[in-house]
Amino acid sequence: MSARLPVVLFWHMHQPQYRDALSGQYTLPWTYLHAIKDYTDMAAHLEANPQARAVVNFTPVLIEQLEELARRLTEHLKLGTALPDPVLALLSGEAVPVEPVQRLELVRALLRAQRQHLIERFGPYLELATIAETLGTPERIGYASDQFIQDLAVWYHLAWLGETVRRSDPLVARLTERGRDFTAGQRRDLLGLIGTLIGEVLPRYRALAERGTIELSVTPYGHPIVPLLIDFKSAREALPTLPLPEHPGYPGGEARAAWHIEESVRVFTRVFGQAPKGCWPSEGAISDATLRMLASVGGFRWAASSSAVLKGSLGLADAQAPDDPFAYNRPYRIPGTGLDCFFRDDALSDLIGFTYATWHGDDAAQNLAHELATLAQRYAGTSHHAVLIALDGENAWEHYPFNGYYFLKALYQALASHPALELVTLSQCLERGIQPAPLPKVRAGSWVHGTLATWMGDPAKNRAWDLLCEAKLAYDRVLPTLTDEVQRAQAGRQLALCESSDWFWWFGDYNPAEAVAQFDRLYRRQLITLYRRLNLVPPPELATPISQGSGSPEHGGVMRRAGSG
Repeated sequence: MSARLPVVLFWHMHQPQYRDALSGQYTLPWTYLHAIKDYTDMAAHLEANPQARAVVNFTPVLIEQLEELARRLTEHLKLGTALPDPVLALLSGEAVPVEPVQRLELVRALLRAQRQHLIERFGPYLELATIAETLGTPERIGYASDQFIQDLAVWYHLAWLGETVRRSDPLVARLTERGRDFTAGQRRDLLGLIGTLIGEVLPRYRALAERGTIELSVTPYGHPIVPLLIDFKSAREALPTLPLPEHPGYPGGEARAAWHIEESVRVFTRVFGQAPKGCWPSEGAISDATLRMLASVGGFRWAASSSAVLKGSLGLADAQAPDDPFAYNRPYRIPGTGLDCFFRDDALSDLIGFTYATWHGDDAAQNLAHELATLAQRYAGTSHHAVLIALDGENAWEHYPFNGYYFLKALYQALASHPALELVTLSQCLERGIQPAPLPKVRAGSWVHGTLATWMGDPAKNRAWDLLCEAKLAYDRVLPTLTDEVQRAQAGRQLALCESSDWFWWFGDYNPAEAVAQFDRLYRRQLITLYRRLNLVPPPELATPISQGSGSPEHGGVMRRAGSG
């Protein structure tokens, strides 16, 4: 082993399935917006620094959305076919809707951007947004011309572009300089750039992996909470009195968990040309049974979670137990599996997720390097420590000036050149001989406070689980009667989308009411589609919102999530 402390930067890329299963339209634009901003910028930073190293995790449900969006944009530009997203369609030759309610909905969508860094940064966008905010009723929206809405759409997409694109693409410079009254041809050119950027995301990361700059890893296919699929009672390992759904467990959950793992390996291998060695379980949620399944079914060499889970598993969560700093920042092995589990440094990860956005980029990078160098001194003389810094690769950066451009550039430079630190991947840690410690027992939990309460326990969350259980029982009854293999496969993949963790995350009155309502509707429409795939009439309760979402509306679409979301 090198005398330097191994440091792993881990970026988790995930967006849930935003396509309405009944209409085929994307109801929220976050997948393609994060593609042209965050996935594009992160690839550019890694390409720009030959000494940089990182692990980048892609969820299959995100991979398939990126592939579909790239394909649909190409088909539209070549053949004139309809686009799947109404916001994106404002850049096409399609007419702006005439109906006032639809126009108002589109204008509101074009204001869903971080105010300081994505709206106020650009004078023309701020001017348009200020006017648009005065047109907030169906009666007033009539004052907004088609050109006004189309100009607002252009600036919305210009603001969401990655900083590396803004600094290098001549089209962006021309549109920025023009400022207003964009022509149909200019809007089409911008649409073409967006299509190119989305289509390049997966090939760019594959090339980075083939070059050795990054290691790619994967999450179970539909982003399910695997411990809960296997056993509802796992939620009580960290919170013994947590209320559970009425159903005693998810029917056939172990088999479904195995399917998600197997399918993730298949999708990953098809796209990136090799099987993954590592897995970030959805939300870093693990249990003893989950890790054993990742080893036996997925053949993974490593998995990763949160130090909050490690703390509970080692019994250090007890206030009476003395904390052992040497217990952290090292891998652990689950006996009899051959699988090593790394646990992210929650404090350092959250500095990036929540704190450094308000700092000067250089200062933030140097501060993190200093914190890591302090750990290197602590672990001097040992050879089994490595620091994992893991968080979303997408959601934090809109809160940084210039999409985190200066911070990320300085971060890779500071860590790659530091005499006491060495940027590596998780597989490299294992290849270089870091010895894992035994972990006889895992207390089920996730990166969120080391528990599973974000996805179970609240009345609305539990109701959502019960509706899923009823749908799964219907699936189990009908599937043996389906003789068409295509129909069987479609029903299975639809079930996988219903099993996603993202639906359960949003239920609860502590979340923004608008987001709760959006995800509530999407979830119920996913379940309705599953019943229809099974040739069944959906139960009437799916027409009623699961949660009324008493939280306050929040300007900006998807809630900022600093861990892996």
